[in-house]
Amino acid sequence: MYVEVRVAGKAGFCYGVKRAIEMTLAAAAEEKGPIYTLGPLIHNPRVVQDLAQKGIKEINSLDQVDGGNVIIRSHGVSPEVFRQAAGKGIKIIDATCPFVGRAQKFAREMAEKGLPVYIVGDPGHPEVQGILGWSGGKGIVIENADQISQVDHSKVGLVAQTTQPVANYQGVVEALKQQGVEVDARNTICLATGERQRAALELAKQVDVMVVVGGRESANTKKLAKICRESGTPTYHVESAAELQEEWFRGVKTAGLTAGASTPDAIIEEVKRRMKELDQMTNGEEEMKDAMEVKSPQAGELIKGVVVQVGPDEVMVDVGAKSEGVVPRKELACYEVDNPQDVVKVGDEIECMVVKAEDNEGKLILSKVRADAEKAWGSLEQAMENGTVIKGVVREVVKGGLIVDIGVRAFLPASLVDRGYVEDLSKYLNQEVEVRVIEMNKQRKKVVVSRKAVLEEQYARKRAELLAGIQEGQTVKGIVRRLTNFGAFVDLGGLDGLLHISEISWYRINHPSEVVNVGDEIEVMVLKVDRENEKISLGRKQILPNPWDNVEEKYPVGAVVKAKVVRLAPFGAFVQLEPGVEGLVHISHLADRHVAKPDEVVTEGEEIDVKVLSVDPAEKRIRLSIREVNGEARPARENRSRKPENPEPKVEAPKEDNLTLGDVFGDMFKDNK
Repeated sequence: MYVEVRVAGKAGFCYGVKRAIEMTLAAAAEEKGPIYTLGPLIHNPRVVQDLAQKGIKEINSLDQVDGGNVIIRSHGVSPEVFRQAAGKGIKIIDATCPFVGRAQKFAREMAEKGLPVYIVGDPGHPEVQGILGWSGGKGIVIENADQISQVDHSKVGLVAQTTQPVANYQGVVEALKQQGVEVDARNTICLATGERQRAALELAKQVDVMVVVGGRESANTKKLAKICRESGTPTYHVESAAELQEEWFRGVKTAGLTAGASTPDAIIEEVKRRMKELDQMTNGEEEMKDAMEVKSPQAGELIKGVVVQVGPDEVMVDVGAKSEGVVPRKELACYEVDNPQDVVKVGDEIECMVVKAEDNEGKLILSKVRADAEKAWGSLEQAMENGTVIKGVVREVVKGGLIVDIGVRAFLPASLVDRGYVEDLSKYLNQEVEVRVIEMNKQRKKVVVSRKAVLEEQYARKRAELLAGIQEGQTVKGIVRRLTNFGAFVDLGGLDGLLHISEISWYRINHPSEVVNVGDEIEVMVLKVDRENEKISLGRKQILPNPWDNVEEKYPVGAVVKAKVVRLAPFGAFVQLEPGVEGLVHISHLADRHVAKPDEVVTEGEEIDVKVLSVDPAEKRIRLSIREVNGEARPARENRSRKPENPEPKVEAPKEDNLTLGDVFGDMFKDNK
């Protein structure tokens, strides 16, 4: 039997490292002049060597070059480096990881507000040194809560190195609050780091040996190796396949493989192939023992067995003892079980704790739930310390929240279920959820978890990735989340962009709800990206046909067309020829008689015939006429102007060239003769 090699679900290049390498290779292909990286681009000698062969040289200081192009690696640098580069005529290509850039931005904003900035991290790490520079001299680097002395400020800011364990960061927050200090805490830890650590820990528990691949100087790789060792599984940290040794895999059935954020896929594949080769050399001739000594289980002992029968009240398990073991229904899970078939099935291999070696009937009494809990507590303590995300299944809705099965019974408060308020918690029943342990007490069998913390980090990660990758002029899809009088907010997958009411359509609307509704998936164009303030402006009409493009063909001068009166002004009436195309009928063209007000002739909403007088597509103007449609006066309607109940007989006005004072005032004196 040969070893099975399993690779962790999250291993190898992270987003920031991959982005830095892509930007570096693109610069080498496009830029003129030498290309340098300020420090090793990533903590992987093989990758750095490959880049050097492509002409990309590593420098440790800008003093080593005069001009050229310098890549800022994903760890980022202080603002002083940018100022120095500008003074030396050096072009900077900034490949700072967006998550690191986010920490730098927060540090700068806090410092500008006059706050001392606490930075949780390794004081010697280049990322921390860069963040410190952005704090403008107000930064204080601490590795953990134990390093916090008496704080002399009523309010402080707090950021973290992106690869820090969440538990360490939260410990610093609590330590500051215990001193009565108001903390502007910004969780700048990269979600991918936690995911990689969680995947490595889960794999380490399932295999006989772990191999962690990555640079010796890589902080996140060293952390992965430490986490795997703490699981109790033999763990080896290597930089390449050449470092693997035969004796590591002797007698091993399963081996796990994970890699740090600076390890390319090619190196991971090389190590995997070599692991299988060494296994064939060491285990090819070994045989498994066929017989095992049968011994009597003892109370409190953990044993494995195979389910042979599932009844309504108990489950029978073959544990290789003198008699089969029995698991009562209440000992199957940490929640109430209605049907044991929902938990286990015949043929399943399960682990149980021995409750009684023999009961009154001579049966071996077992508990699956106690075995699950025993295994879970150790991993939960480690998960809480490292801030690892774990999975569980929602089993009950209780007062104030949910009960989640994570190997033990855990409480998920309603306020921590989602990023916003959840009215109906029952929709989460029997769903698998990702949570983080935020409080636990083994003696009291108390565990509190948060799903909101996981969602917030995922949201922050998507937000940073979106801001880093989105470009002006790009067409994207999003979900309408909120409508206001001035526009619609569209979720682009982690960040909301504003679709202003003037950019929704080519025609005038009074409210966004006339075109879109909350929940609609729509396509929009990115008009402007403000990465500094994390704002995105969107447009919808830009991806729709412009009705003015062929307006001269559709409405040639002299044509008589149907139109709808949409708005009245003192100088005339605006009419709509089609959605997005409006024209003006000047007051002088409403009728072939004098008109004092447009409402004497037309009303809003009325459909009329108009004649096209002129078209100016560039200025989006169309002049129209009602008067010239048929050359006849448009009669006034009774409801368009108030008239006296007994109007005076209409008297024909004399022509303008024969008008006299007597014609105007003569009737005023008739009754006084």
